[in-house]
Amino acid sequence: QLNVIIRSSLQNLKEKIDQLKDLLLRAVSTHQITQMEGDRRQNLVDDLLTRQKQLQASYKNEGTEPDVIRSSLMTGGIKRGVTNPWLLEESEETRGLGFDDLRQQQRRIIEEQDAGLDALSSIISRQKQMGQEIGNELDEQNEIIDDLTNLVENTDDKLRNQTRHVKMVDKKSTSCG
Repeated sequence: QLNVIIRSSLQNLKEKIDQLKDLLLRAVSTHQITQMEGDRRQNLVDDLLTRQKQLQASYKNEGTEPDVIRSSLMTGGIKRGVTNPWLLEESEETRGLGFDDLRQQQRRIIEEQDAGLDALSSIISRQKQMGQEIGNELDEQNEIIDDLTNLVENTDDKLRNQTRHVKMVDKKSTSCG
């Protein structure tokens, strides 16, 4: 009877992992979660699948020594240096919270992020407006500088002409007298 329970539990675990895979694939394809989050969750599902296979092999007494498999199932696997994400300590702010409380906290965090993004958006809009006003002012100043340059060139030309006339008059006056 225990064998039947173990076999059905292992089969149920495999089905649940397959359901997780399908749901994850659907969530990524419909953009309910980001690709990076999808990859992270896929790694977790792959780890579950590996552990399910280890359990299956342990049940059938195949593969590695059963004691090694049993001890590695809850200590992060046989691979060294790879941490088990399921064994990480829960943070103080989420410890003891239920599913609805976590969801509510997540919504609050998202609302705070949205408020921050709205503030950032208004700041960027204001900077854009200031940039456009500075650009308009520069255009006006450039027109004034161009006009001033033209006036200086015209004045310079007139001054040269008058200087030539003065030199000519001076030359004529010295030659006549």
